[in-house]
Amino acid sequence: MSEWERMRYLAEPGEPALPPQLSQYADKSTEEVLGELNRLPLFMNELDPANGDEGANTQLEALKALAYEGEPHEVAGNFKNQGNDCFKAKRYQDAIDYYKRALDVGCEDPVLNSSLHANTAACNLALKNYRRCINDCKECLKYDSKNIKALYRSAQAYFLIQHLDEAEAVLSYGLSLEPDNPSLVSLQEQITTKRVRQRELALKKEKELKEKQLVAETLQRALTLRGILMLNYAEPLEHMKETTIKLEDAHDVESQLIFSVLVLYPTTTEFDLVDQISELTTPKQIMEMVTNRDPEYYKDPQHQEFTTKKLEAYMETESGGVVKVGKNVDLSKVLMTPSPKIPMFDNYLKLYLVPKSAAPDWLQKWDKDVQLKRRIKK
Repeated sequence: MSEWERMRYLAEPGEPALPPQLSQYADKSTEEVLGELNRLPLFMNELDPANGDEGANTQLEALKALAYEGEPHEVAGNFKNQGNDCFKAKRYQDAIDYYKRALDVGCEDPVLNSSLHANTAACNLALKNYRRCINDCKECLKYDSKNIKALYRSAQAYFLIQHLDEAEAVLSYGLSLEPDNPSLVSLQEQITTKRVRQRELALKKEKELKEKQLVAETLQRALTLRGILMLNYAEPLEHMKETTIKLEDAHDVESQLIFSVLVLYPTTTEFDLVDQISELTTPKQIMEMVTNRDPEYYKDPQHQEFTTKKLEAYMETESGGVVKVGKNVDLSKVLMTPSPKIPMFDNYLKLYLVPKSAAPDWLQKWDKDVQLKRRIKK
C-alpha cells in the first residue's frame, strides 16, 4: 500500500462517508489539502495572493473590506477589541497596530479615543518605550483630563526615566482626583523612597569628595614640607599609570610617605617595579629585594654582576642629568636634598642600578636633552 493510500480517508462498510463540503478533498494529498486550507483566511499561516485578479486573494480582500464595514465607532471598536486580545496575549506591538487602525478610522467618540490612547500607552509602557507612553497619555488626556489610567502610566513612565519632578506633578493631580487610588499611592511611595535614597547617595558622594580633597591637600602639604619635587612625563609609561603615592596616615603630614620605585637596569634594558615602599627605605634595601632571585638567573653572563656589592645606584636630576646616590641613605633624604635636586615622576621614584664595571660607559652615553624632552614643561 502506498503512503497516500495509507493516509487517505476511506470509509469502511458501515462508517460515515466524508461530508459533502469535504468531498472535494477526498482525492487530494495532505500537502494539497493544507495548501487549499491556507487560502482560507481563518486557516492561513502565510499569505497566498494567487487566486484573484492581478494576483489578489479575493477571500482575504473581502475579509479586509468587511473589517471596515459599519459606523466609524463600530469599526474602531472592532479594532480596539482585537487590540485588547493581542494585549492579553502580550503581543504588545500587534496591539498597538490595532489601536492605531482604530484611531485612523476617525471616530469622533471622545470616550473611545481616550481609551485607545490609554491602551496604546499601556503597550508602550510594557515595551519600555517610555517617551512614547508619555506622549500617548498626553493624547488620552486631551479627550479625558481625568483619566486615572493615563495619569498613572504617564507618572510611571516619568519615574522609570528618572524624571521624578514630572512624575510627582502628574501624581499630585491624579491623587487630587482619587486620593486613595492604590496604584497612585504605591507609586508615590516609590518616588518618596527614591528621593530619600538619592539624598543619601548625594550626601555620601559629597562626603567622599570632601574626604578625597582633604587627603589630596594633606599629601600635597607633606610633599611641600619635605621639599619633594614631582614632575610628569608627556607620555607616561603604560605600566606605571596606576602607581600612587600616599601617606601612611592619610590625615597626618608627618607620617611616612608610601610610593613605588621603578628599578631600571640600563645595561640589560630590564626593569622591576617595587611597589608601595616607605620613604625610609634605602637603595641598598631595594637592591637586596631585586637581587633575591633564583640561582638560575645568575648563570646568564649579563647578570653575574647583579649583586648588592657590585651594583651602583643612580637617579635623574631636575636638570636632566644623572647622579650617584649612597646605598645606605634613606630615600627621603635623597629627595629632600636641595642640590642636585632629584625629583619623582608621575607619583613614583626612578632608580637606576648599574654594575660598577659598566657605569663609566653608561654615564658617558647619558643624554640629558633626551630626558628633558620627555617631560612636561613647567
